[in-house]
Amino acid sequence: MTASSPLPFGIYVPSPTFFLPKQAAAYSALSSPLDLEAQLQHTLILAKAGIHGVVLLGSTGEAVHITVDERKELLSYVRKGLDAAGYADFPIIAGTGTNSTVETIALLQQAKDCGAVCGLVLAPSYFASAVTQEGLIEWYTLVADRSPIPIMIYYYPGVSNNLYIAPKTFEILAAHPNIVGTKLSHGNISHHTILAQNPIIKANNFHVFSGLGQQLLPIMTIGAAGAIDALAGIFPKTVVTLFNLSVAGKISEAQKIQYLVSCAEEAVAELGAVGVKEGVARYLKLGDKEGGRPPLAGGLSGGDAVWDAKYKSAFDAVAKLESTL
Repeated sequence: MTASSPLPFGIYVPSPTFFLPKQAAAYSALSSPLDLEAQLQHTLILAKAGIHGVVLLGSTGEAVHITVDERKELLSYVRKGLDAAGYADFPIIAGTGTNSTVETIALLQQAKDCGAVCGLVLAPSYFASAVTQEGLIEWYTLVADRSPIPIMIYYYPGVSNNLYIAPKTFEILAAHPNIVGTKLSHGNISHHTILAQNPIIKANNFHVFSGLGQQLLPIMTIGAAGAIDALAGIFPKTVVTLFNLSVAGKISEAQKIQYLVSCAEEAVAELGAVGVKEGVARYLKLGDKEGGRPPLAGGLSGGDAVWDAKYKSAFDAVAKLESTL
């Protein structure tokens, strides 16, 4: 098998999945329909702002609430819309992880057919307490052997039953020609360093991305490839600027932006997909704050009062910077 190419260094956005609001004629409390046009418009905003690619149907995208047919509809619509708008080279990465080996491979094939260039594959975690590192190596190898597109290991203990993936496991899997990188959605900078600077992993052209923009500047100093960051879905120019300053070694300038980004990222870390939708609706005027599917339907608990008291000042500070870029 010929080695696949990893995602280039940069900032990628795990986009929320947009649903029609409650006032829409087609709204259903059981399963609110996709808002495909809002999805495309959000992706175009990101592409125009210098974001390097988008992740659709990941954790922020409520992948567990989306049917297989809806996945196909969403991926195809966004890919065709990007192409028509002149962004044929703007990559889509599809979240494709399930606990089933066979189903994950099928989702990767569907993603390829819909125009995605890479699959972000969440570690299988239903039986996390019984999963061994050898079992993870076997599972990812089976998937990678059969995937028609390159895959990345998605390590997110917070949604994976606290499943642990050891650095040695990454080292072994990095040697697979169709496993090209990882998204690490945890705060262990030591493990980011161990993976990004491991000579064996580096030799295999395996790229390490953080899922947390609040640690973007630190991880860039230890050789990471960038971030797959939800706040960049609200303030794309700011996070791209932080990335560019970090790469250029302009540390004092980057530190000031990192401070603003980190303050806002705390809300994203606390609220997850609900917070991202809240921010996109408030600052980009896209989508509906209450447009999630149960049990996330209803948006931010406490509404404007809670937003104003806990989150608004940090987000407004980034919005002010974003407006100058």
